[in-house]
Amino acid sequence: MVSLLHGLKILDLSRILAGPWATQLLADYGAEVIKVERPEVGDDTRHWGPPWVDLEGEQAAAYFTAANRNKLSLTVDIQSEVGQSKIKAMVKDCDVFVENFKVGDLKKHGLDYESLKQINPSLIYCSITGFGQTGAMATRPGYDAMIQATGGLMSITGAPDSAKGEPTKVGVAVADLMTGMYAANAILAAIIYRQQSGEGQHIDVSLFDCQLAMLANQAANFLATNVSPRRMGNAHPNIVPYQTFECADGFLMIAVGNDRQFSRLCNVLALDGIAQSAKYASNQQRVENRAELIALLSQSILQFKRDELIALLENQQVPCGPVNSVGEALTSQQSIDRGMVREYLKAEDINPSDSKSNQYIANPVKFSGVHFDNAKRPPKLGESNDD
Repeated sequence: MVSLLHGLKILDLSRILAGPWATQLLADYGAEVIKVERPEVGDDTRHWGPPWVDLEGEQAAAYFTAANRNKLSLTVDIQSEVGQSKIKAMVKDCDVFVENFKVGDLKKHGLDYESLKQINPSLIYCSITGFGQTGAMATRPGYDAMIQATGGLMSITGAPDSAKGEPTKVGVAVADLMTGMYAANAILAAIIYRQQSGEGQHIDVSLFDCQLAMLANQAANFLATNVSPRRMGNAHPNIVPYQTFECADGFLMIAVGNDRQFSRLCNVLALDGIAQSAKYASNQQRVENRAELIALLSQSILQFKRDELIALLENQQVPCGPVNSVGEALTSQQSIDRGMVREYLKAEDINPSDSKSNQYIANPVKFSGVHFDNAKRPPKLGESNDD
């Protein structure tokens, strides 16, 4: 199979989610990722169950499998001199070193960037931490939920105060995931730079910085006004109507992006007079008169069954969709058509199984000239020690 990153060798000392997410992406693209884990214990997420899955004879938490496919597992005690020597020996032949220890921890073991650069000057060393290598909070540990809180995301997520809402975290660890994506992107950029200059790089990526960056338009709104955005439930701060609505038998999302779509929405809802009203004709006016407009739309939408209304809106090219459960999304026809749920490659001596333990969510990127075959399952702890 053709590989995008064939020959790239990564020594991965990261655990939990942000680092493993970054290295899993690179492994999907063909890099050789050697996951270094603590003897007998391994990555913390191996134990974050239930639910559990079977790694061909070894039980691991489903959580662990989400971020560790296509990797090798090597157990090393980095607190011992023997373990440190093993890491340093492997660094000589590695292109990338990824770690998410607290600031200064690896320096105690001679595994910090300055030490390893002496062994391999062209090494790309990526450090992932909660708050970065510098700053007043640099030494603090960082977990996704506390970063969502500290980094402002929870303040704009959840029902508004008027509905007795409270700050709410997102249902998946988005700070970790986005940090992993930034880290992978930075590693690839550093590889290109090394090809041009021959120089290695120390990459400093923090969950806090990435969380601030992913505030996107909400951060831009604050910088433009010096007013912090507030929680709006499922509504959009800059576009109306762009939120969930309740139908007679369920919820749907309507995402009107321009005046033409709004006019067609009103036509489907038999509210033509609203579309021509001076109060709602433009998005700016709809934002300014949000409460009154949403009340009118909600009353009309409540009279429809969800799938019936979706069909009518889709016919008029009004962006909308059902609020699916995770199961409904993964088993939807679109998911099937895109090949988003696949089965791991299995050893020849293992009989095929109907078990969902053998399934995973595919890498979402499609390339025209390279196709990903089914991935190798996440490794058992220390599975590649002999190799």
